[in-house]
Amino acid sequence: MTLTLPVLIDGLADRFGTAPALTSTTERFSYAGLAARSHQYARWGIDRGFGSGDVVALLMGNCAEYVAVWLGLTRLGVTVALINTQLTGDALVHSISIAAPRALIVGADLVPAVAAVQIRLPGLAIVVRGAVAGFDVLDAALASLSGAPLPAGECELPKIDATALYIYTSGTTGLPKAAKVTHYRLMRWSQWFAGLMDAGSTDRLYNCLPLYHSVGGVVAIGAMLVAGGAVVIRPRFSVSEFWRDVTEERCTVFQYIGELCRYLVNAPEHPQERTHSLRLACGNGLRPEVWERFRERFAIPHILEYYASTEGNFSLYNCEEQPGAIGRIPSFLSHRLQVELLRFDWDAGEPRRDETGLCRRCAVDEVGEAVGLIPGDGARAGRFEGYTDGRANDGKLLRNVFEAGDTWYRTGDLMRRDAAGFYYFVDRVGDTYRWKGENVSTAEVLSTVSSLPGILEGVVFGVAVPGFDGRAGMAALVVDERFDLKAFRDAVENRLPLYARPVFLRLLPALDATGTFKPRKQALLREGCDPRGIADEIYVRDAGTGAYVRLDAARYGSIVAGRSRL
Repeated sequence: MTLTLPVLIDGLADRFGTAPALTSTTERFSYAGLAARSHQYARWGIDRGFGSGDVVALLMGNCAEYVAVWLGLTRLGVTVALINTQLTGDALVHSISIAAPRALIVGADLVPAVAAVQIRLPGLAIVVRGAVAGFDVLDAALASLSGAPLPAGECELPKIDATALYIYTSGTTGLPKAAKVTHYRLMRWSQWFAGLMDAGSTDRLYNCLPLYHSVGGVVAIGAMLVAGGAVVIRPRFSVSEFWRDVTEERCTVFQYIGELCRYLVNAPEHPQERTHSLRLACGNGLRPEVWERFRERFAIPHILEYYASTEGNFSLYNCEEQPGAIGRIPSFLSHRLQVELLRFDWDAGEPRRDETGLCRRCAVDEVGEAVGLIPGDGARAGRFEGYTDGRANDGKLLRNVFEAGDTWYRTGDLMRRDAAGFYYFVDRVGDTYRWKGENVSTAEVLSTVSSLPGILEGVVFGVAVPGFDGRAGMAALVVDERFDLKAFRDAVENRLPLYARPVFLRLLPALDATGTFKPRKQALLREGCDPRGIADEIYVRDAGTGAYVRLDAARYGSIVAGRSRL
Protein backbone atom coordinates (compact mmCIF):
# COMPACT_ATOMS: atom_id res chain seq x y z
CA MET A 1 0.00 0.00 0.00
CA THR A 2 1.48 3.37 -1.04
CA LEU A 3 -1.34 5.79 -0.17
CA THR A 4 0.61 7.95 2.24
CA LEU A 5 -0.03 11.51 3.39
CA PRO A 6 2.36 13.02 0.80
CA VAL A 7 0.50 11.16 -1.95
CA LEU A 8 -2.87 12.05 -0.48
CA ILE A 9 -1.95 15.75 -0.74
CA ASP A 10 -2.17 15.47 -4.53
CA GLY A 11 -5.76 14.27 -4.32
CA LEU A 12 -6.57 17.01 -1.82
CA ALA A 13 -5.09 19.57 -4.22
CA ASP A 14 -7.39 18.34 -6.97
CA ARG A 15 -10.36 18.50 -4.63
CA PHE A 16 -9.77 21.79 -2.80
CA GLY A 17 -7.59 23.64 -5.33
CA THR A 18 -7.12 27.29 -4.36
CA ALA A 19 -8.70 26.92 -0.89
CA PRO A 20 -6.24 27.93 1.87
CA ALA A 21 -4.25 25.07 3.39
CA LEU A 22 -1.41 26.63 5.41
CA THR A 23 -0.78 30.23 6.33
CA SER A 24 2.13 31.63 8.31
CA THR A 25 3.82 34.98 8.76
CA THR A 26 6.16 34.22 5.85
CA GLU A 27 4.12 32.11 3.39
CA ARG A 28 0.61 31.14 2.42
CA PHE A 29 -0.15 27.93 0.57
CA SER A 30 -3.39 26.88 -1.04
CA TYR A 31 -3.91 23.13 -1.39
CA ALA A 32 -2.68 23.33 -4.96
CA GLY A 33 0.25 25.51 -3.90
CA LEU A 34 1.25 23.15 -1.08
CA ALA A 35 1.21 20.18 -3.44
CA ALA A 36 3.29 22.07 -6.01
CA ARG A 37 5.84 23.17 -3.40
CA SER A 38 6.14 19.63 -2.06
CA HIS A 39 6.75 18.42 -5.64
CA GLN A 40 9.64 20.87 -5.93
CA TYR A 41 11.20 19.49 -2.75
CA ALA A 42 10.72 15.95 -4.04
CA ARG A 43 12.51 16.83 -7.27
CA TRP A 44 15.27 18.57 -5.32
CA GLY A 45 15.72 15.33 -3.37
CA ILE A 46 15.79 13.30 -6.56
CA ASP A 47 18.47 15.60 -8.01
CA ARG A 48 20.55 15.06 -4.86
CA GLY A 49 20.22 11.31 -5.22
CA PHE A 50 18.06 10.85 -2.13
CA GLY A 51 15.73 7.89 -1.89
CA SER A 52 14.44 5.07 0.28
CA GLY A 53 16.56 4.56 3.39
CA ASP A 54 18.16 8.01 3.33
CA VAL A 55 17.72 10.56 6.12
CA VAL A 56 17.57 14.36 5.83
CA ALA A 57 17.50 16.48 9.00
CA LEU A 58 15.31 19.59 9.17
CA LEU A 59 16.10 22.51 11.47
CA MET A 60 13.70 25.39 10.78
CA GLY A 61 11.31 27.57 12.74
CA ASN A 62 7.53 27.40 12.43
CA CYS A 63 6.35 28.29 8.94
CA ALA A 64 4.22 26.85 6.14
CA GLU A 65 7.37 25.95 4.19
CA TYR A 66 8.36 23.53 6.97
CA VAL A 67 5.46 21.23 6.12
CA ALA A 68 6.19 21.35 2.39
CA VAL A 69 9.77 20.22 3.05
CA TRP A 70 8.94 16.98 4.80
CA LEU A 71 5.92 16.22 2.62
CA GLY A 72 8.11 16.44 -0.48
CA LEU A 73 11.05 14.43 0.85
CA THR A 74 9.06 11.68 2.57
CA ARG A 75 7.30 11.07 -0.74
CA LEU A 76 10.63 9.67 -1.97
CA GLY A 77 10.97 7.27 0.94
CA VAL A 78 13.36 9.64 2.70
CA THR A 79 13.07 9.84 6.49
CA VAL A 80 13.07 13.45 7.73
CA ALA A 81 14.47 14.07 11.22
CA LEU A 82 12.69 17.02 12.85
CA ILE A 83 15.34 18.73 14.98
CA ASN A 84 14.35 20.78 18.03
CA THR A 85 15.11 24.42 17.20
CA GLN A 86 16.01 25.23 20.81
CA LEU A 87 19.01 22.90 20.88
CA THR A 88 22.61 24.07 20.78
CA GLY A 89 26.02 22.56 21.41
CA ASP A 90 26.25 18.93 22.52
CA ALA A 91 22.50 18.32 22.40
CA LEU A 92 22.29 19.62 18.83
CA VAL A 93 25.23 17.51 17.68
CA HIS A 94 23.75 14.44 19.36
CA SER A 95 20.31 14.88 17.83
CA ILE A 96 21.72 15.28 14.33
CA SER A 97 24.27 12.48 14.69
CA ILE A 98 21.88 9.76 15.91
CA ALA A 99 19.76 10.30 12.80
CA ALA A 100 22.81 9.81 10.54
CA PRO A 101 21.48 12.22 7.87
CA ARG A 102 22.98 12.79 4.44
CA ALA A 103 21.99 16.46 4.59
CA LEU A 104 20.72 19.10 6.97
CA ILE A 105 18.23 21.75 5.82
CA VAL A 106 18.47 24.74 8.14
CA GLY A 107 16.67 28.07 8.34
CA ALA A 108 18.88 31.13 7.96
CA ASP A 109 18.14 32.33 11.50
CA LEU A 110 19.43 29.06 12.96
CA VAL A 111 22.67 28.92 10.97
CA PRO A 112 24.76 30.37 13.87
CA ALA A 113 23.87 27.40 16.10
CA VAL A 114 24.87 24.98 13.32
CA ALA A 115 28.02 26.88 12.40
CA ALA A 116 29.17 26.66 16.01
CA VAL A 117 29.21 22.85 15.84
CA GLN A 118 29.81 22.29 12.12
CA ILE A 119 33.32 20.96 12.68
CA ARG A 120 31.79 18.16 14.78
CA LEU A 121 29.53 17.08 11.90
CA PRO A 122 32.06 15.99 9.27
CA GLY A 123 30.73 15.05 5.88
CA LEU A 124 27.26 16.48 6.49
CA ALA A 125 25.88 18.56 3.61
CA ILE A 126 24.34 21.73 5.06
CA VAL A 127 21.75 23.50 2.92
CA VAL A 128 20.30 26.84 3.99
CA ARG A 129 16.89 28.24 3.26
CA GLY A 130 17.67 31.93 2.90
CA ALA A 131 20.85 33.66 1.85
CA VAL A 132 23.79 33.03 4.17
CA ALA A 133 27.33 33.48 2.90
CA GLY A 134 29.43 30.33 2.79
CA PHE A 135 26.54 27.85 2.64
CA ASP A 136 24.67 26.03 -0.11
CA VAL A 137 21.42 27.97 -0.70
CA LEU A 138 18.23 25.95 -1.14
CA ASP A 139 16.00 28.67 -2.58
CA ALA A 140 17.88 29.03 -5.86
CA ALA A 141 17.85 25.28 -6.47
CA LEU A 142 14.10 25.05 -5.89
CA ALA A 143 13.32 27.94 -8.22
CA SER A 144 14.47 25.97 -11.24
CA LEU A 145 12.39 22.88 -10.43
CA SER A 146 8.87 22.12 -11.62
CA GLY A 147 5.96 21.97 -9.20
CA ALA A 148 3.91 19.79 -11.54
CA PRO A 149 2.69 16.43 -10.23
CA LEU A 150 5.29 13.69 -10.30
CA PRO A 151 4.41 11.06 -12.92
CA ALA A 152 4.52 7.40 -12.06
CA GLY A 153 8.06 6.18 -12.33
CA GLU A 154 9.80 9.47 -11.46
CA CYS A 155 10.33 8.15 -7.95
CA GLU A 156 9.57 4.98 -6.03
CA LEU A 157 6.80 5.58 -3.51
CA PRO A 158 7.36 4.33 0.05
CA LYS A 159 5.17 1.67 1.61
CA ILE A 160 2.77 2.61 4.40
CA ASP A 161 5.00 0.89 6.99
CA ALA A 162 8.14 2.81 6.00
CA THR A 163 9.55 5.34 8.46
CA ALA A 164 8.57 8.87 7.44
CA LEU A 165 9.83 11.00 10.33
CA TYR A 166 12.13 10.93 13.32
CA ILE A 167 10.54 12.92 16.11
CA TYR A 168 12.61 13.45 19.23
CA THR A 169 11.51 12.69 22.74
CA SER A 170 13.39 13.08 26.01
CA GLY A 171 14.01 10.03 28.16
CA THR A 172 15.70 9.35 31.45
CA THR A 173 19.05 8.46 29.90
CA GLY A 174 20.13 12.03 29.28
CA LEU A 175 20.05 13.12 25.66
CA PRO A 176 17.11 13.12 23.21
CA LYS A 177 15.97 9.90 21.53
CA ALA A 178 14.68 9.77 17.97
CA ALA A 179 11.35 7.97 17.77
CA LYS A 180 10.39 6.34 14.48
CA VAL A 181 7.11 7.57 12.98
CA THR A 182 5.85 5.57 10.01
CA HIS A 183 3.62 6.75 7.20
CA TYR A 184 0.92 4.59 8.78
CA ARG A 185 1.07 6.64 11.99
CA LEU A 186 0.96 9.90 10.02
CA MET A 187 -2.21 8.77 8.26
CA ARG A 188 -3.75 7.38 11.43
CA TRP A 189 -3.06 10.49 13.51
CA SER A 190 -4.39 12.77 10.76
CA GLN A 191 -7.57 10.83 10.02
CA TRP A 192 -8.30 9.97 13.64
CA PHE A 193 -8.01 13.54 14.94
CA ALA A 194 -9.93 14.90 11.97
CA GLY A 195 -12.79 12.68 13.09
CA LEU A 196 -12.45 13.54 16.77
CA MET A 197 -12.44 17.27 15.98
CA ASP A 198 -15.27 16.85 13.47
CA ALA A 199 -13.03 18.90 11.17
CA GLY A 200 -14.36 20.31 7.92
CA SER A 201 -13.44 22.59 5.05
CA THR A 202 -14.67 25.70 6.91
CA ASP A 203 -12.37 25.13 9.89
CA ARG A 204 -9.27 27.18 10.57
CA LEU A 205 -6.96 25.81 13.28
CA TYR A 206 -4.64 28.10 15.26
CA ASN A 207 -1.29 26.37 15.75
CA CYS A 208 1.48 28.05 17.75
CA LEU A 209 3.06 24.77 18.94
CA PRO A 210 6.49 23.70 17.63
CA LEU A 211 6.35 21.94 14.28
CA TYR A 212 9.17 19.62 15.35
CA HIS A 213 6.77 17.97 17.83
CA SER A 214 4.17 15.37 16.92
CA VAL A 215 1.23 17.48 18.14
CA GLY A 216 2.06 20.78 16.46
CA GLY A 217 3.81 19.28 13.46
CA VAL A 218 1.63 16.31 12.57
CA VAL A 219 -1.66 16.12 14.49
CA ALA A 220 -2.65 19.78 14.12
CA ILE A 221 -1.49 19.93 10.50
CA GLY A 222 -2.70 16.57 9.24
CA ALA A 223 -6.14 16.67 10.87
CA MET A 224 -7.01 19.89 9.09
CA LEU A 225 -5.46 19.01 5.74
CA VAL A 226 -7.30 15.70 5.30
CA ALA A 227 -10.56 17.52 6.08
CA GLY A 228 -9.99 20.44 3.71
CA GLY A 229 -9.51 22.98 6.50
CA ALA A 230 -6.73 25.52 6.99
CA VAL A 231 -3.94 25.81 9.56
CA VAL A 232 -2.82 29.20 10.82
CA ILE A 233 0.82 28.70 11.87
CA ARG A 234 2.55 31.09 14.21
CA PRO A 235 6.23 31.07 15.27
CA ARG A 236 5.39 30.92 18.96
CA PHE A 237 2.69 31.55 21.54
CA SER A 238 2.05 35.16 22.61
CA VAL A 239 -0.39 36.00 25.41
CA SER A 240 -0.73 39.61 24.27
CA GLU A 241 -1.37 38.75 20.61
CA PHE A 242 -3.37 35.53 20.96
CA TRP A 243 -6.97 36.78 20.99
CA ARG A 244 -6.41 39.42 18.34
CA ASP A 245 -4.71 36.84 16.12
CA VAL A 246 -7.37 34.17 16.65
CA THR A 247 -10.17 36.64 16.00
CA GLU A 248 -8.68 38.31 12.93
CA GLU A 249 -7.73 34.95 11.39
CA ARG A 250 -11.28 33.66 12.00
CA CYS A 251 -9.97 30.53 13.72
CA THR A 252 -12.48 27.90 14.79
CA VAL A 253 -10.10 25.44 16.52
CA PHE A 254 -7.17 26.01 18.90
CA GLN A 255 -4.51 23.34 19.47
CA TYR A 256 -3.24 23.77 23.03
CA ILE A 257 -0.99 22.43 25.70
CA GLY A 258 -2.26 23.06 29.21
CA GLU A 259 0.30 25.68 30.12
CA LEU A 260 -0.91 27.97 27.32
CA CYS A 261 -4.42 27.89 28.74
CA ARG A 262 -3.08 28.80 32.17
CA TYR A 263 -1.18 31.76 30.73
CA LEU A 264 -4.39 33.00 29.12
CA VAL A 265 -6.55 32.75 32.23
CA ASN A 266 -3.88 34.52 34.29
CA ALA A 267 -3.56 37.37 31.77
CA PRO A 268 -5.42 40.70 32.04
CA GLU A 269 -8.73 40.99 30.22
CA HIS A 270 -8.41 41.37 26.45
CA PRO A 271 -11.12 43.21 24.46
CA GLN A 272 -11.36 40.35 21.94
CA GLU A 273 -11.27 37.40 24.32
CA ARG A 274 -14.97 36.64 23.80
CA THR A 275 -15.44 37.90 20.23
CA HIS A 276 -13.64 34.96 18.62
CA SER A 277 -15.09 32.16 16.50
CA LEU A 278 -13.52 29.23 18.34
CA ARG A 279 -15.79 26.21 18.57
CA LEU A 280 -13.20 23.78 19.99
CA ALA A 281 -9.98 23.72 21.98
CA CYS A 282 -8.06 20.45 21.47
CA GLY A 283 -4.95 19.40 23.35
CA ASN A 284 -3.44 17.86 26.44
CA GLY A 285 -2.35 18.87 29.91
CA LEU A 286 -5.32 21.08 30.83
CA ARG A 287 -5.43 20.86 34.62
CA PRO A 288 -8.74 20.68 36.53
CA GLU A 289 -8.24 24.04 38.25
CA VAL A 290 -7.79 25.76 34.88
CA TRP A 291 -10.40 23.85 32.86
CA GLU A 292 -13.59 25.63 33.99
CA ARG A 293 -11.96 29.05 34.24
CA PHE A 294 -10.67 28.70 30.69
CA ARG A 295 -14.00 27.53 29.28
CA GLU A 296 -16.20 30.04 31.09
CA ARG A 297 -14.06 33.16 30.83
CA PHE A 298 -13.41 32.78 27.11
CA ALA A 299 -16.72 31.16 26.14
CA ILE A 300 -15.11 28.04 24.65
CA PRO A 301 -17.99 25.78 23.48
CA HIS A 302 -16.07 22.48 23.60
CA ILE A 303 -12.79 21.08 24.92
CA LEU A 304 -11.22 17.86 23.62
CA GLU A 305 -8.53 16.72 26.04
CA TYR A 306 -6.48 13.67 25.15
CA TYR A 307 -3.42 11.67 26.17
CA ALA A 308 -0.80 10.48 23.68
CA SER A 309 2.93 10.30 23.08
CA THR A 310 5.03 10.24 19.94
CA GLU A 311 6.30 6.69 20.39
CA GLY A 312 3.35 5.37 22.43
CA ASN A 313 1.14 2.53 21.22
CA PHE A 314 -2.16 3.89 22.54
CA SER A 315 -4.04 7.14 23.10
CA LEU A 316 -6.87 8.21 25.38
CA TYR A 317 -9.58 10.77 24.59
CA ASN A 318 -11.91 12.71 26.85
CA CYS A 319 -14.82 13.14 24.46
CA GLU A 320 -17.29 13.59 27.34
CA GLU A 321 -15.46 16.75 28.53
CA GLN A 322 -15.00 15.50 32.09
CA PRO A 323 -12.88 18.27 33.69
CA GLY A 324 -9.37 17.09 34.51
CA ALA A 325 -9.66 13.68 32.87
CA ILE A 326 -7.32 12.67 30.05
CA GLY A 327 -9.70 10.15 28.55
CA ARG A 328 -11.85 7.07 28.85
CA ILE A 329 -12.01 3.89 26.79
CA PRO A 330 -15.55 3.26 25.48
CA SER A 331 -16.79 -0.28 25.92
CA PHE A 332 -17.03 -0.81 22.15
CA LEU A 333 -13.27 -0.15 21.84
CA SER A 334 -12.07 -2.04 24.91
CA HIS A 335 -11.29 -5.17 22.89
CA ARG A 336 -9.08 -3.19 20.50
CA LEU A 337 -7.38 -0.85 22.99
CA GLN A 338 -5.96 -2.83 25.90
CA VAL A 339 -4.63 -0.42 28.51
CA GLU A 340 -3.89 -1.26 32.13
CA LEU A 341 -2.61 0.50 35.24
CA LEU A 342 -0.07 -1.61 37.11
CA ARG A 343 0.58 -1.51 40.82
CA PHE A 344 3.87 0.27 41.32
CA ASP A 345 6.95 -0.35 43.46
CA TRP A 346 7.93 3.20 44.38
CA ASP A 347 11.34 2.25 45.79
CA ALA A 348 12.34 0.21 42.75
CA GLY A 349 10.74 2.58 40.24
CA GLU A 350 9.14 -0.38 38.47
CA PRO A 351 5.74 -2.07 38.33
CA ARG A 352 5.39 -4.38 41.34
CA ARG A 353 5.45 -8.14 40.83
CA ASP A 354 3.86 -10.67 43.17
CA GLU A 355 5.21 -14.00 44.40
CA THR A 356 4.49 -15.56 40.99
CA GLY A 357 6.56 -12.92 39.21
CA LEU A 358 3.53 -11.38 37.49
CA CYS A 359 2.06 -7.88 37.76
CA ARG A 360 -1.28 -6.89 39.22
CA ARG A 361 -3.86 -4.33 38.09
CA CYS A 362 -4.57 -1.26 40.18
CA ALA A 363 -7.81 -0.92 42.07
CA VAL A 364 -10.18 1.98 41.39
CA ASP A 365 -8.43 5.30 42.10
CA GLU A 366 -5.14 3.55 42.89
CA VAL A 367 -2.15 5.20 41.22
CA GLY A 368 -0.05 3.02 38.94
CA GLU A 369 1.95 3.04 35.71
CA ALA A 370 -0.04 2.95 32.49
CA VAL A 371 0.90 0.25 29.98
CA GLY A 372 -0.48 -0.72 26.58
CA LEU A 373 -0.55 -4.24 25.12
CA ILE A 374 1.69 -4.87 22.12
CA PRO A 375 -0.11 -7.44 19.96
CA GLY A 376 1.77 -10.59 19.18
CA ASP A 377 0.25 -11.00 15.71
CA GLY A 378 2.12 -8.06 14.16
CA ALA A 379 -1.01 -5.90 13.78
CA ARG A 380 -0.31 -2.23 13.12
CA ALA A 381 -2.69 -1.03 15.84
CA GLY A 382 -0.90 -1.22 19.17
CA ARG A 383 2.50 -1.74 17.60
CA PHE A 384 5.58 -0.12 19.17
CA GLU A 385 7.76 1.33 16.42
CA GLY A 386 10.69 2.19 18.66
CA TYR A 387 13.74 4.44 18.38
CA THR A 388 16.74 4.71 16.08
CA ASP A 389 18.82 3.30 18.94
CA GLY A 390 17.53 -0.22 19.43
CA ARG A 391 19.03 -0.36 22.91
CA ALA A 392 16.57 2.34 24.02
CA ASN A 393 13.63 0.11 23.07
CA ASP A 394 14.18 -2.40 25.85
CA GLY A 395 13.49 0.16 28.56
CA LYS A 396 10.01 0.75 27.12
CA LEU A 397 8.99 -2.90 27.00
CA LEU A 398 7.60 -4.88 29.92
CA ARG A 399 7.39 -8.63 29.43
CA ASN A 400 5.57 -11.42 31.26
CA VAL A 401 3.12 -8.99 32.80
CA PHE A 402 -0.09 -10.99 33.23
CA GLU A 403 1.02 -14.21 31.58
CA ALA A 404 4.19 -15.74 30.23
CA GLY A 405 5.17 -14.27 26.89
CA ASP A 406 3.00 -11.15 26.80
CA THR A 407 4.62 -7.77 26.07
CA TRP A 408 3.38 -4.32 27.07
CA TYR A 409 4.55 -0.79 26.30
CA ARG A 410 5.63 1.23 29.34
CA THR A 411 4.45 4.82 29.19
CA GLY A 412 6.51 5.99 32.15
CA ASP A 413 3.38 7.86 33.28
CA LEU A 414 1.54 7.38 36.55
CA MET A 415 -2.25 7.56 36.34
CA ARG A 416 -5.38 6.67 38.24
CA ARG A 417 -8.72 5.47 36.93
CA ASP A 418 -11.99 6.33 38.65
CA ALA A 419 -15.09 4.18 39.01
CA ALA A 420 -16.57 5.62 35.80
CA GLY A 421 -13.50 4.59 33.80
CA PHE A 422 -11.97 8.05 33.39
CA TYR A 423 -8.17 8.24 33.49
CA TYR A 424 -6.31 11.06 35.27
CA PHE A 425 -2.63 11.88 34.83
CA VAL A 426 -0.68 11.97 38.10
CA ASP A 427 3.06 12.21 37.37
CA ARG A 428 6.06 10.92 35.44
CA VAL A 429 8.04 7.89 36.53
CA GLY A 430 11.74 8.30 37.16
CA ASP A 431 13.91 11.25 36.41
CA THR A 432 12.05 13.00 33.63
CA TYR A 433 9.74 15.86 34.48
CA ARG A 434 7.51 18.01 32.28
CA TRP A 435 7.82 21.80 32.13
CA LYS A 436 6.54 24.33 29.58
CA GLY A 437 5.08 21.49 27.56
CA GLU A 438 8.47 19.73 27.21
CA ASN A 439 9.91 16.62 28.86
CA VAL A 440 13.14 17.53 30.64
CA SER A 441 15.85 14.97 31.34
CA THR A 442 17.44 15.49 34.75
CA ALA A 443 20.52 13.60 33.58
CA GLU A 444 21.06 16.01 30.69
CA VAL A 445 20.71 19.09 32.92
CA LEU A 446 22.95 17.64 35.64
CA SER A 447 25.58 16.69 33.08
CA THR A 448 25.63 20.29 31.87
CA VAL A 449 25.82 22.04 35.24
CA SER A 450 28.12 19.61 37.03
CA SER A 451 30.99 20.49 34.68
CA LEU A 452 30.98 24.13 35.83
CA PRO A 453 33.65 25.52 38.20
CA GLY A 454 32.73 25.42 41.87
CA ILE A 455 30.07 22.71 41.65
CA LEU A 456 31.15 19.66 43.63
CA GLU A 457 28.04 17.51 43.35
CA GLY A 458 24.32 17.84 42.92
CA VAL A 459 20.98 16.49 41.83
CA VAL A 460 18.33 17.82 39.46
CA PHE A 461 14.60 17.21 39.78
CA GLY A 462 11.24 18.81 39.15
CA VAL A 463 9.24 20.48 41.92
CA ALA A 464 5.55 21.30 42.01
CA VAL A 465 4.75 25.02 42.24
CA PRO A 466 1.18 25.99 43.22
CA GLY A 467 -0.57 27.60 40.26
CA PHE A 468 1.74 26.17 37.58
CA ASP A 469 1.40 23.12 35.34
CA GLY A 470 4.07 20.46 35.32
CA ARG A 471 7.17 20.67 37.50
CA ALA A 472 9.76 23.42 37.55
CA GLY A 473 13.39 22.34 37.45
CA MET A 474 15.47 22.61 40.61
CA ALA A 475 19.21 22.04 40.83
CA ALA A 476 20.30 21.22 44.39
CA LEU A 477 24.05 21.76 44.45
CA VAL A 478 27.03 21.48 46.78
CA VAL A 479 29.44 24.27 45.84
CA ASP A 480 32.71 25.84 46.94
CA GLU A 481 34.13 29.37 46.76
CA ARG A 482 34.61 29.20 42.98
CA PHE A 483 30.87 29.05 42.31
CA ASP A 484 29.48 32.18 40.68
CA LEU A 485 25.78 32.81 40.04
CA LYS A 486 26.38 34.92 36.94
CA ALA A 487 28.69 32.33 35.41
CA PHE A 488 26.10 29.66 36.17
CA ARG A 489 23.39 31.71 34.48
CA ASP A 490 25.56 32.32 31.40
CA ALA A 491 26.44 28.64 31.11
CA VAL A 492 22.88 27.32 31.25
CA GLU A 493 21.72 29.97 28.76
CA ASN A 494 24.43 28.90 26.31
CA ARG A 495 24.07 25.15 26.78
CA LEU A 496 20.43 24.39 27.58
CA PRO A 497 17.14 25.24 25.86
CA LEU A 498 14.92 27.62 27.82
CA TYR A 499 12.55 24.97 29.15
CA ALA A 500 15.45 22.87 30.55
CA ARG A 501 17.22 25.69 32.43
CA PRO A 502 16.80 25.23 36.20
CA VAL A 503 14.12 27.52 37.57
CA PHE A 504 15.33 27.10 41.14
CA LEU A 505 18.77 26.63 42.72
CA ARG A 506 19.25 25.25 46.21
CA LEU A 507 22.75 25.43 47.71
CA LEU A 508 23.43 22.54 50.06
CA PRO A 509 26.22 22.06 52.64
CA ALA A 510 26.29 18.35 51.71
CA LEU A 511 24.33 15.81 49.72
CA ASP A 512 23.09 12.71 51.48
CA ALA A 513 23.79 9.47 49.61
CA THR A 514 22.88 5.81 49.78
CA GLY A 515 25.35 3.03 50.52
CA THR A 516 25.92 2.69 46.79
CA PHE A 517 26.65 6.44 46.52
CA LYS A 518 23.39 7.29 44.82
CA PRO A 519 22.11 10.69 45.98
CA ARG A 520 19.02 10.68 48.16
CA LYS A 521 16.64 13.25 46.77
CA GLN A 522 13.26 12.16 48.09
CA ALA A 523 13.53 14.55 51.04
CA LEU A 524 14.48 17.37 48.67
CA LEU A 525 11.51 16.53 46.46
CA ARG A 526 9.14 16.62 49.44
CA GLU A 527 10.48 19.96 50.65
CA GLY A 528 10.05 21.52 47.22
CA CYS A 529 10.89 25.19 46.72
CA ASP A 530 9.00 27.01 49.50
CA PRO A 531 11.75 29.00 51.30
CA ARG A 532 9.66 29.35 54.46
CA GLY A 533 10.47 25.80 55.52
CA ILE A 534 14.02 25.51 54.16
CA ALA A 535 17.17 26.80 55.85
CA ASP A 536 19.38 26.49 52.73
CA GLU A 537 19.84 29.37 50.30
CA ILE A 538 17.35 29.15 47.42
CA TYR A 539 17.48 31.19 44.22
CA VAL A 540 14.91 31.58 41.46
CA ARG A 541 15.54 32.41 37.82
CA ASP A 542 14.03 35.80 36.94
CA ALA A 543 11.84 35.21 33.86
CA GLY A 544 12.67 38.64 32.45
CA THR A 545 16.44 38.91 32.91
CA GLY A 546 17.43 35.27 33.33
CA ALA A 547 19.42 36.20 36.46
CA TYR A 548 19.18 34.07 39.59
CA VAL A 549 17.92 36.08 42.56
CA ARG A 550 17.42 35.13 46.19
CA LEU A 551 14.03 33.55 46.84
CA ASP A 552 12.40 34.82 50.02
CA ALA A 553 8.88 34.46 51.39
CA ALA A 554 7.63 37.63 49.69
CA ARG A 555 8.92 36.65 46.26
CA TYR A 556 7.58 33.11 46.65
CA GLY A 557 4.17 34.51 47.60
CA SER A 558 4.18 36.64 44.46
CA ILE A 559 4.94 33.56 42.34
CA VAL A 560 2.19 31.35 43.74
CA ALA A 561 -0.29 34.23 43.58
CA GLY A 562 0.36 34.52 39.85
CA ARG A 563 1.94 37.97 39.98
CA SER A 564 5.39 36.73 38.92
CA ARG A 565 6.23 34.51 35.95
CA LEU A 566 8.52 31.51 35.95
